[in-house]
Amino acid sequence: MKKSDVLNALGALAQETRLDIFRYLVEVGSAGASAGQIGEHFSLALPTLSFHLKTLQHAGLVQRVRQSRSLIYSADFTTINAVLGYLTENCCAGHPEDCGLPAACEAEVTQKSSS
Repeated sequence: MKKSDVLNALGALAQETRLDIFRYLVEVGSAGASAGQIGEHFSLALPTLSFHLKTLQHAGLVQRVRQSRSLIYSADFTTINAVLGYLTENCCAGHPEDCGLPAACEAEVTQKSSS
């Protein structure tokens, strides 16, 4: 991943509403959510939501697919994993085991499944 792509992604997430939307889409997983569901969840007007979703899309963090009459948005896990990989590349002088960087999704799934 190029530095400019990482900066674009981090810039998109550096706004509170967009960060909240992205985290929500990560939580709902690959099934995604419609614009209406996202707007309702955050009590956002559709023009405001559209602006934020477009910014996340341009940064490569969100994908959009049409299902019948709805647009379904989902987090692009490939992009966020590439950003995380870029940020932690060559971590701890080549000894990533020293960093204690467990896979975030694995930790979350383990916590939820043991509940």
